[in-house]
Amino acid sequence: MNPPSLAPRAAPAVLSRVLAAIFGGYLMASMAVVLLSHLLPSSLPEAVLGATLFGFAFHVAAVIGVFAAASARRAWALLLGSSALMGALAGLLELLGAQP
Repeated sequence: MNPPSLAPRAAPAVLSRVLAAIFGGYLMASMAVVLLSHLLPSSLPEAVLGATLFGFAFHVAAVIGVFAAASARRAWALLLGSSALMGALAGLLELLGAQP
């Protein structure tokens, strides 16, 4: 006798987490790169390169965080909230005249 499968109920949650890990992680990593390029104390090319290298670590952390979150909704909220915060800080730095 086969036990009832949980796959039909779990599939949308897993798909949502995978999409959050891919696209939400990319959004968060790109916002982190923009913010870090303003904050790193070096010349422009070195700051952008260093921020881009840190961006890979941010994306990996986002993927881990998405699958460690209690729910897919919480994972999306964390990614979108942190992306919005980093984007707002980068925009504020741009308004204040900080050079990337």
